[in-house]
Amino acid sequence: MNEIKHTVRPEDTLIPALGPAKIVNPLTTMKAPEKRGFTFLDDDSARVLINPYSCEPDADGNLPASLEKAGPRRHIYFDPTKLKAAIVTCGGMCPGINSLVRSIVLQLYYMYGVRNIVGVRYGLQGFIPSYGHDFIDLNPKTVQSIHGRGGSFLGMSRGPQPMDEIVDTLERQNIGLLFMIGGDGTLHAAQSIHQEITNRGLKIGLVAIPKTIDNDICFVEMTFGFQTAVEAATRAILGAHNEAEGAPNGLGLVKLMGRHSGFVAAHATLALTEVNFCLVPEVDFDLDGPNGLLQALNNRMTARGHAVVVVAEGAGQKFFHTDHAEKDPSGNVRLGDIGTYLRDRFSAHFADQGVELNQKYIDPSYMVRSVPANSGDRIFTGFLGHHAVHAGMSGRTGLLISLWNNHYVHAPIPLAICHRKKIDPCGGLWRAVLESTGQPSLKNEA
Repeated sequence: MNEIKHTVRPEDTLIPALGPAKIVNPLTTMKAPEKRGFTFLDDDSARVLINPYSCEPDADGNLPASLEKAGPRRHIYFDPTKLKAAIVTCGGMCPGINSLVRSIVLQLYYMYGVRNIVGVRYGLQGFIPSYGHDFIDLNPKTVQSIHGRGGSFLGMSRGPQPMDEIVDTLERQNIGLLFMIGGDGTLHAAQSIHQEITNRGLKIGLVAIPKTIDNDICFVEMTFGFQTAVEAATRAILGAHNEAEGAPNGLGLVKLMGRHSGFVAAHATLALTEVNFCLVPEVDFDLDGPNGLLQALNNRMTARGHAVVVVAEGAGQKFFHTDHAEKDPSGNVRLGDIGTYLRDRFSAHFADQGVELNQKYIDPSYMVRSVPANSGDRIFTGFLGHHAVHAGMSGRTGLLISLWNNHYVHAPIPLAICHRKKIDPCGGLWRAVLESTGQPSLKNEA
């Protein structure tokens, strides 16, 4: 269940539109198996409550906030025969990117009859003429087999680019609808691009689809690629467990991605209940002291003779004297390497005690994010692509496609970037992790 930590007003959930949608949707010609007409959504009533447990009006008679339900509308804004659409993928790799690009292209081409579709190469760099990256034409033939691959067919890049130059290119190339695929940084860029488009009074639609294996986007129940990432992480943990069990005083240490949010580590821990200690950025822990991790590891080794530790990359940053001014091209603070730090501390700790430690350190980070999507994520990206096209063709803009309370919805980009989604240390997910691992608090204070 998604937990809301701040108040959302109904006006915060409104989705901008380029103008009235007057063109009859070509999907009206489709027939359901029962030979009935295709079902379209009514803009006024197709809403999904943000909090499903609160549906009563407040004291002033105002209904609770809800998100607009995703799906095809009876009328669309763009003439498919005149529309030029573009797709760009930004940030780091993530399972399912190619499957999503294919879904968008096929939906535009076959369902709406859009024939002018282009792919932007290497993220936002592709909009900047000085980089020299040409657009590529996208059609069913060019994307026919890309969904079986990992990585990104269009290429990726990190880092900001001048918003005015990006919008200049959109104007110059006569692009009417832009699909942006990316994570938190991309969503911030999407909002800036949307704002620049709005300031210029242009009729260019922008639809975002959130992409991050960290699953840390606000008002997004689950991002695509997360299921595959957890599955790949689980295989790494299984390898660590087998190594640890196969040697005296065996220790398997696995570092997983998760800069600010430890969802991959937590879910992989639950998927394979062989983990004894799960460390995430949201929950502080000590190394030394009577209740610290090293003493808990001693107790585990004495009792069972082996252990598995899973750590998210953003955990334990208090152990580093990090210069917060040093950032990567995406604007993220460069993290200390908690994986190698723990590896060395574990080795030194047991050596000081005269105990031979058979430690195996596994860092599968780039393998986790660059593998092909599993069947669950392929299905998921198919739905996301379909709903992104429905939203864009109807003239909606400045939104992202989200799965919320088991419904596909339109979430305004400002709402999604208002804060980062994290594990609640007092919530059900972390409680399940503690129940699975049996780990103590790992903090020295009472």
